[in-house]
Amino acid sequence: MRNLFSWLKKFAIVLFILSVIIIYSIYSLLKPEETLPVYQPDMVNAELVDSTVRYVRKYHTVKDFELINQNGDTITQDYYKDKIYVADFFFTTCLTICPVMTDHMLKIQEKIKDDPEVLLLSHTVFPKTDSVPVLKAYAEEKGVMDKKWNLVTGDKKHIYELARKSYLASKSNGDGGPYDMIHTENFVLVDKEKRIRGFYDGTDAEAIENLMHDIKVLKREYR
Repeated sequence: MRNLFSWLKKFAIVLFILSVIIIYSIYSLLKPEETLPVYQPDMVNAELVDSTVRYVRKYHTVKDFELINQNGDTITQDYYKDKIYVADFFFTTCLTICPVMTDHMLKIQEKIKDDPEVLLLSHTVFPKTDSVPVLKAYAEEKGVMDKKWNLVTGDKKHIYELARKSYLASKSNGDGGPYDMIHTENFVLVDKEKRIRGFYDGTDAEAIENLMHDIKVLKREYR
């Protein structure tokens, strides 16, 4: 009798384990894998998009660029080849939203510092004053890691075209004079194919948590 009870106990344990495996398998099959949208210009607030690309519905990507980082190095798309990256727009003397955005970028940097797949890219919107030495001093003050995060400057028109035609993130085209500046809180998530996969309020801590979650989701696409 004791052997029978022992056998029944083992059978019940095996049956329970099999039941758990079957239920999990069914749940996994029924639950679709989480994915991120691929943003096109016609999906974004029209005020943030240049009229030349506003009605594009597919195949939108971040266009080629050539800018200079805090170390005086030329930064192009090649630097971000086969990388996921987070882009934003700032200027070093901003006293409103930029300090909060920079603090949040620093938190992202801390979380991705050992992740070879993810990088950061911040464009100054005030290249008239944000020279390479100014960006270098700012980077050192804030604790920017050169291998993870480029602060870039360059031709103002080029930067603003990137903001409106590529990143879909600016209401201004920079034609209003030297002090007509992009002032956007958007962090933009870009995938390895240079496609936009998400927009996040860079001043909102909860949005940053959502961004970190979405980076994980996006990385799973490449597994």
